[in-house]
Amino acid sequence: MNFQLSEDHLAIQQAAREFAEQEIAPSAVERDKTGDFPEEIIQKLGELGFLGMMTPPEWGGAGLDCVSYVLAMEEIAKVDASVAVVMSVNNSLVCWVIETYGTDEQKERFLRPLATGQKIGAYCLSEPGVGSDATQQATTGTLQPDGSYLINGAKNWITNGTRSFHYIVFAQTDPSKGHKGITCFILDQDMPGFEVGHKEDKLGIRSSDTCALGFTDVRVTPDRIIGAPGQGFKIAMETLNGGRIGIASQALGIASGAFEKAVKYTFERRAFGKPINQLQAIQFKLADMQLKIETARMLCLRAARVKDSGQNYIKEAAMAKLYASTIAMEVASQAIQVHGGYGYVREYLVERALRDAKITEIYEGTSEIQHIVIARQLLKEYAVG
Repeated sequence: MNFQLSEDHLAIQQAAREFAEQEIAPSAVERDKTGDFPEEIIQKLGELGFLGMMTPPEWGGAGLDCVSYVLAMEEIAKVDASVAVVMSVNNSLVCWVIETYGTDEQKERFLRPLATGQKIGAYCLSEPGVGSDATQQATTGTLQPDGSYLINGAKNWITNGTRSFHYIVFAQTDPSKGHKGITCFILDQDMPGFEVGHKEDKLGIRSSDTCALGFTDVRVTPDRIIGAPGQGFKIAMETLNGGRIGIASQALGIASGAFEKAVKYTFERRAFGKPINQLQAIQFKLADMQLKIETARMLCLRAARVKDSGQNYIKEAAMAKLYASTIAMEVASQAIQVHGGYGYVREYLVERALRDAKITEIYEGTSEIQHIVIARQLLKEYAVG
């Protein structure tokens, strides 16, 4: 597999890096403290095409490949994982759903404003009592005589929750069919009966927006069904496969950002009469960190290449997400260790990397779920072989 980046890929990577350093970095520390949502930054991201990167130009997107998305996500997450997750959700979990399963009318109505950044979206699958087992949707959609549905229930841990306008919502519309009775809807925040909960006070990715949602007799017309009734679980699982590439790239960015700060610090800090990068113990740490980051990067790019080729990328996405999230925690921890006591305080930034990294092992499917996904896929491959 060729991992050589094209001139276009390098240009996109450079553009994302410059935007991150110039537009995101100046406010990242303060927003981590206050939890303020990066509204102006997200608006600028949309104007530059980063919120609809893989959406075709005919629907307002940039029409780029998944490799470009991985490169941009890493650069944004290096500087601020909170901004990166807003970008990831809008691209991978919202735009992709409508582009892949929506009608032309739905694409014009919903996808275009999302891809251009005029609006941002949220993906609503998790529920208060339902985590990894998404087959058990308690949120219901009850069919009415006029063909509309009444949505009742609650969703939890919704990224972009208070700031979104369009929401991809999964609800059980035919309990007799189990997970094959789940339907995908698109709701708007201004619908009667739609309630937005308080913003969660989180360990990391603090300036991203996470909240619970409540639905009380929210009336949804049939033209807001994405795909077909009962197709919701299939849509949800396919969406998460692509979303895992985004989160893997976010984890990669967190790790590479922490690593770069650690390397820079080793030139500045002296011990025993010389820079600490002359100490073998520090050199070994840097070597291990670099090895893990490069391996994660190859897994992310491989998953993106397979997705771009139109092949089944379920296993590749899960492997990238599992490994990248694991090493993000390890690299961030070692970056703190390299900094010593200074790494434990906000001023030196690496402590934020550790706090941000933890969520990448949880959302878009926990690390435990990724093991299951990988095992199932490889067993299928061996059974066929």
